Amino acid sequence: MSSPTIRDVAERAGVSKSLVSLVLRGSEGVRPEKREAVLAAVEELGYRPNAAARSLSERRTRTVGVLLNDLRNPWFVELLDGLNARLYDSGLHVLLADGHLNRRLGEDLTRTFTELRVDGLIAVGTLQDPQALRTVAGHVPTVVAGAREPVLPGVDIVANDDEHGARLATEHLIGLGHRHIAHIAGQGAVGELRRRSFEATMRAHGLADTAVVEQGDLTEEGGYRAAVRLLNRPRRPTAVFAVNDMTCVGALSAAEESGLRVPLDLSLVGYDNTYLSRLRHLWLTTVDNAGHDVGRRAAQRLLDRIDEPDRPAEVDLATPRLDVRGTTAPPRTGA
Repeated sequence: MSSPTIRDVAERAGVSKSLVSLVLRGSEGVRPEKREAVLAAVEELGYRPNAAARSLSERRTRTVGVLLNDLRNPWFVELLDGLNARLYDSGLHVLLADGHLNRRLGEDLTRTFTELRVDGLIAVGTLQDPQALRTVAGHVPTVVAGAREPVLPGVDIVANDDEHGARLATEHLIGLGHRHIAHIAGQGAVGELRRRSFEATMRAHGLADTAVVEQGDLTEEGGYRAAVRLLNRPRRPTAVFAVNDMTCVGALSAAEESGLRVPLDLSLVGYDNTYLSRLRHLWLTTVDNAGHDVGRRAAQRLLDRIDEPDRPAEVDLATPRLDVRGTTAPPRTGA
């Protein structure tokens, strides 16, 4: 038995094929009784639109390419959740590519997305090769999510307010009474914004002379190595603000290996509020940077840009908050 066609649906509902097409596309210009008749016929016949044929008729593939900087970063999971939910509600499907794997294989996945004729592209995280994004953004609606670069004409940026979040973390530690505070910094524009905000906040509280920065690489191993260097200083810090949760977990391991108790001997603050920070045996104090909200906003920005490709680019920043858990406390007396 052959699959039902749009003609079968039209005959069952007593309407034209063009009206069935309008209903299936969600057009608002259809009378309620006609819409109900079409939907009932679709349900009775078990009709499923042919995606390929619909793409040809609409000149759209109803797919969005998502180029992720690195699948190993757990914060991206929350962002993708918000992203997928909003795109799915709009009838769009996501094609996901891992930028980390892309670098290892030496392939340009933005070109692959172009060849697949995606309706739009979302770049998640700081990409190693922004030039590739510049090329594809010239002819495919594009949004950058969870990063602050590259800044390109016609490309919206949706991210977290990193300066505000870093200030929340630093002021929390200062408010507890810490004066010797270190920051394990990250890479790219996001890492730079968080580092600068840490330094500015310490300076504003008259603590510039006791502020220390060690460079990390956003990974657990990088956080561990940076923390080892900090804890081996002649005057070790009593608190560390890490650029992200992965880095903070590495710092926690270094502290435990050094015989330091967290938070009694060393306070730690992360950034991202990933599932790692909520694990009971870690229970990190961290900055929640609204990952789900950033993903949802990025999806909406892309939908808006698909409808209006020529509108000016905008920067949309979500407001972070501090989640205080079990890794911060006042410094020990005499520390």
